Amino acid sequence: MPDQLKFGLTSINAGATSYPEALVRIAQAAETAGFDSLWAGEHHILSESSERFPATNRILNPVVALTFVAAHTHTIRLGTGVLLLPQHQPLILAKELASLDVLSGGRLIVGIGVGWAEAEYEALGVPYRERGARADEYLAAMRAIWSEEKPAYHGRYVSFQEVQAYPHPVQQPTPPIVIGGRAPAVLRRTVEQANGWYGFALDLDETASLLAQLREAAARYYRPASLGELEISVNPRVPLDKETAQRFAQLGVHRLILYPPHGMDAPALEQWVTTVGETLVGQV
Repeated sequence: MPDQLKFGLTSINAGATSYPEALVRIAQAAETAGFDSLWAGEHHILSESSERFPATNRILNPVVALTFVAAHTHTIRLGTGVLLLPQHQPLILAKELASLDVLSGGRLIVGIGVGWAEAEYEALGVPYRERGARADEYLAAMRAIWSEEKPAYHGRYVSFQEVQAYPHPVQQPTPPIVIGGRAPAVLRRTVEQANGWYGFALDLDETASLLAQLREAAARYYRPASLGELEISVNPRVPLDKETAQRFAQLGVHRLILYPPHGMDAPALEQWVTTVGETLVGQV
């Protein structure tokens, strides 16, 4: 069981907090309340046929939003939760993320995933069926450009040598890499390449099952010692009180990343953040 459960706040780049004044207020309230991290998800576009999200949802670009937040906070960590890695050009994304890590003083957590919306991939001209293979290559390429003295990478989807990209991230050799998702390939990628894993919308039983699957993957795949212990973050889809938070911690969860209650305006959300800080953060 982790020594102290950490709390993050996600979806800070969407809805009520997609407006600049509200984003600053909520980010600063979360930092004051003791949240360890703020998280911003990603959809470049939204499909009009999606049953998950209305296509008119306001979602700021996560790297831009977190850079804005970095300028208005001091200590809270800034997580991409998650970037849809195969939809990016990896060297351009690496530059953007390195810039954010520098400007925030080394507070970045790089959360990545491969996504689920095939229509969005089609609109962006990225083959949906290749998203896993692209994610593996893109992550390796980003590691190289971030940390190697003579960076080079040669794969099917990205290839380069004799180039440089400075400044490197403050956090070396890379900012913490967190991978989101639950497919077998995702769990393999997590074991082999990530510092952390992010489970979305899970209850206690689902969390226990997926952590068991991660342990099985760890027994099957090679994990470099340099990656350290796998940090577990979970977005709970159950009502959360102190007892329930403790049960997540007992399963081996290090961080609970909370979604704001649906439909709250900025003042109500600010009060909710403060209340969570008083009743849960630092109490588990």
